[in-house]
Amino acid sequence: KYLNVPFEPIIFPKNGDVLAAAKEGKIDFVFVNATPVRAEFLDFVEPTIFSEQSYLVGPKCEIRSISEIDRPFMKIGVSGGSTSQAVLPTILKNATLIPTKSLKETEQMLLSGEIDAFATNKGILFELADKIPNTVVLDGAWGLERIAIGIPKGRSNGLPVIAQFSKAILAEGLVADAVKRAGMRGVKLNN
Repeated sequence: KYLNVPFEPIIFPKNGDVLAAAKEGKIDFVFVNATPVRAEFLDFVEPTIFSEQSYLVGPKCEIRSISEIDRPFMKIGVSGGSTSQAVLPTILKNATLIPTKSLKETEQMLLSGEIDAFATNKGILFELADKIPNTVVLDGAWGLERIAIGIPKGRSNGLPVIAQFSKAILAEGLVADAVKRAGMRGVKLNN
């Protein structure tokens, strides 16, 4: 509507598939965590949403503070190939990171005690906490995701229009409405 061009959403089963399609130039527009690695193949405008990254501790884990996470016996799940998997080894020196293939697998691993906690953004952590009894999203954060619109490299002529669009949807409340409709928690808008 804003650009006066047809919009065709393309749904991918995993975020990695979205990023692969963006890298290959098969999609025109993404709304993802704007990391330095992704900036190698995407041009980003200013972030619209910020999401703290923390931990969801499982029902068999008694830790209740981020400061207690980095212990030799702790097994921390991360989504395989995620930003969390790349960043946490620089933060955690004692805990063991265990990649998971899906959020469904993560649920099962938390319930069984195969992992003690799971690390990602708070939006996902709160969703998981709603599904798994006796879990706790820890206060505080080990990182911050900057969610922004990106376009494949080589299309930078479109960046000024995308930047205007991003500012407009924030100012008009469209992002706030989408966050509310989706029931996202643990996020802040770039106002």
